[in-house]
Amino acid sequence: MIIKYFHFLFVFAVLIFSLSCCDDDGTGDFVEVCDPEAELLIIDYNPESYNLVIPVGFQPVEQPVDNELTVDGVLLGRHLFYDPILSADSTMSCSSCHKQNGAFTDNLTISTGIDGIAGKRSSMSLMNLIYNPNGFFWDGRSSTLEDQALLPVEDPIELHNNWDDLIEKLKCHEEYPAMFRKAFGITNKTEITKELAAKAIAQFERTLINSGSSKFDSIFLRQEGFFSDAEVNGYDIFFDTSPDLPDGQCGHCHAIPLFTENEYRNNGLDEVSDLEDFVDKGRGEFTGNKFDNGKFRTPSLINWEFNAPYMHDGRFATIDEVLDHYISGIKESPNKDPLMENHDDPSKPDYIDENHRADLLAFLKTLTDTTFIKDKRYSNPFN
Repeated sequence: MIIKYFHFLFVFAVLIFSLSCCDDDGTGDFVEVCDPEAELLIIDYNPESYNLVIPVGFQPVEQPVDNELTVDGVLLGRHLFYDPILSADSTMSCSSCHKQNGAFTDNLTISTGIDGIAGKRSSMSLMNLIYNPNGFFWDGRSSTLEDQALLPVEDPIELHNNWDDLIEKLKCHEEYPAMFRKAFGITNKTEITKELAAKAIAQFERTLINSGSSKFDSIFLRQEGFFSDAEVNGYDIFFDTSPDLPDGQCGHCHAIPLFTENEYRNNGLDEVSDLEDFVDKGRGEFTGNKFDNGKFRTPSLINWEFNAPYMHDGRFATIDEVLDHYISGIKESPNKDPLMENHDDPSKPDYIDENHRADLLAFLKTLTDTTFIKDKRYSNPFN
């Protein structure tokens, strides 16, 4: 009897081990038996176009012909974006550095990855990426969102994972194979690839369009309501529209309606005499053109109240520090943008005094879009 009892325990233990062929990623159970080559034809594939809501005053969007938005594609991308399965130790996801309540930034000066190693730049907001035709990241090194989505997974400072290992986990997952089938029409688990995962994440990111419900949008784009006197003055300074007020030269880089022109500029952050002296070469590190050194993407000012700290390296903790920089802190370098000049000389017509500064801040506050950071379509699906 004792021998039979221990024989039973041994067989039971082997059975339990064989039914647990995949590790848990912390977000959901894997299937009991993992067949990474299983067919998926039993699952329906009926792609439905995603209804992308465009705010009044915004241009129609262009989607890549090989990755148009679908309901299931966006849903899959949203899950992958928030799932820590993407990192080697299942502790971080895309959303770790791009939080919805931070306008899809992490509100840190410098972002860190799963190993606690700090990068060299602050995380960028992911809002309105669908309108960006000019490269992604602060330096524009990825030409498409699909390409961008591939990089953080294997970056040793970020998610520090391996795509081959991650794909095997996705094949063994309880839900993802069916989601890939519904999103892309694959017929077998073997067709799950990093390229399809990146396409799904890119689809979700393309839906992150601000709602168009800020005070500025309501008044300027839809003619609903009125600006205060201070906001009108701030608008005129920002866009250089009044001969009686200083030209702030802000609207050249932060144009309506996105409040960015998606270009790369040296905005006078660092003083250097030689273009090779920039500590972070920014755009130049990617293009190899020394005249691009020290240039970084112009971020949108929409929802600036939620995405502090500011600049590519998070050097400014508050909007007051940003205004200090543009009024009196511009530094010289050979490729400094010609629009960047200090406004602290009372003898010059573009002098910005304390009243002008207050008006500028009043106008900037009209760009706040709280609806966007509360929109459940963009929230964590695991909560």
